[in-house]
Amino acid sequence: MLTKTYFRRKLAQACGLGLVLCAAAACAPQQNVLTKEEIADGWQLLFDGKTLDQWKDYNGEELTMPWHVVDGCIQAKGDGSDLAGYIVTKKQYENFILDWDWKLSHGGNSGMIYHVVEDPYFKVPYVTGPEYQLIDNEGWEEVNAPNKLEEWQKLGVDYAMHLPDPDSLFVNPQGEWNSSRIVFDNGHVEHWLNGHKILEFEAWTDDWFARKHSGKWETAPEYGLARRGVICLQDHGSPASFRNLKIKELPRKAGREVELFNGKDLTGWEAYGTEKWYVDKDGNMVCESGPDKEYGYLATREYYNDFDLTLEFKQLANGNSGVFFRSFVEPPVKVHGWQCEVAPKGFDTAGIYESYGRGWLVQIPDEKEDILREGEWNTLRLKVQGDRVQTWLNGEEMVDITDARIGAAQGRIALQIHDGGGIKVLWRNFRLTTL
Repeated sequence: MLTKTYFRRKLAQACGLGLVLCAAAACAPQQNVLTKEEIADGWQLLFDGKTLDQWKDYNGEELTMPWHVVDGCIQAKGDGSDLAGYIVTKKQYENFILDWDWKLSHGGNSGMIYHVVEDPYFKVPYVTGPEYQLIDNEGWEEVNAPNKLEEWQKLGVDYAMHLPDPDSLFVNPQGEWNSSRIVFDNGHVEHWLNGHKILEFEAWTDDWFARKHSGKWETAPEYGLARRGVICLQDHGSPASFRNLKIKELPRKAGREVELFNGKDLTGWEAYGTEKWYVDKDGNMVCESGPDKEYGYLATREYYNDFDLTLEFKQLANGNSGVFFRSFVEPPVKVHGWQCEVAPKGFDTAGIYESYGRGWLVQIPDEKEDILREGEWNTLRLKVQGDRVQTWLNGEEMVDITDARIGAAQGRIALQIHDGGGIKVLWRNFRLTTL
């Protein structure tokens, strides 16, 4: 016979088991949420575990790529390719700490790309943005045998640029979750994997540019130069899952004095076209038409977005030139962006011209054309901050405009030789301060 005592005992056992299960559930970490401390520290979620409202197609206005939400994770279906399958954040980020969890299928291949520039000219995001490589090293080689991965293609690398310390790589078994972090702090970069720092480097140093120009990115002139951009997830033809994507933005360090020209050589600049760029015996930078009489450009190797630039120029012969800003290069010889005009008298020196689309944004009134001193040294000042552009010529204000399209752009500073031949301009005393 079953007594009341027996039933009381069973009930107590059941209640006890229930308490244990409830306690276990309470102790299980919650996914895709921020703690009060993280919120107070400035962290923000990039994925709430339910929707993809913060994401869209690369170079698109909405989300149509084959990504979906499954069990609180962003999943790549594995239908992507080299030319398709990329989704990006709707917001751009500059300096940040980015954390996320990820899990790959057997032989899976994906990536986290940042500072991605969106422009119809760029067909894929990785030609502008650096990538933290996510790949199942052993599984990939099994699936793709006899092909082998190069070291610069393996897990955790700064793709085709920097390799991790192999002794710091602690990877969970395939099919389990791993945690990664990217730190980008005003050019200082770190990659982390499962709580261990696996590599760090400084962007835009001589070593960084040497790596860029000697490898995969030799024919991708804008790779890695952007100071800000969207964050991109890659569907590289393999199912991949992501969760706990969160980001903490870091402040920009402004007020940096930059030596654009050392008066000795063209270090820090890159020439495009066959026209002539050199330094004369007096320490002046010279741009001069060559026998092809085509357009030519000398562009900074780095991007400068918000800055205050002062320089001096002297026009010898035909002075049809200019100073491009927030511009990028389309090889072999084309620049997309905006130009602060330098031209013969009567042709709007210090005016602002857009090299594609709208043409002149601001031309100079006739009464201000005599401010230019042809055949003599002139001082040009160009200040660009956010969507505002100001110019001065020989101390006189020439332009003060705000423009949303300029405000959304970023890029290099570039000097121009106009086509037609017969052009020679001297340049000196470049002084630039970042804002």
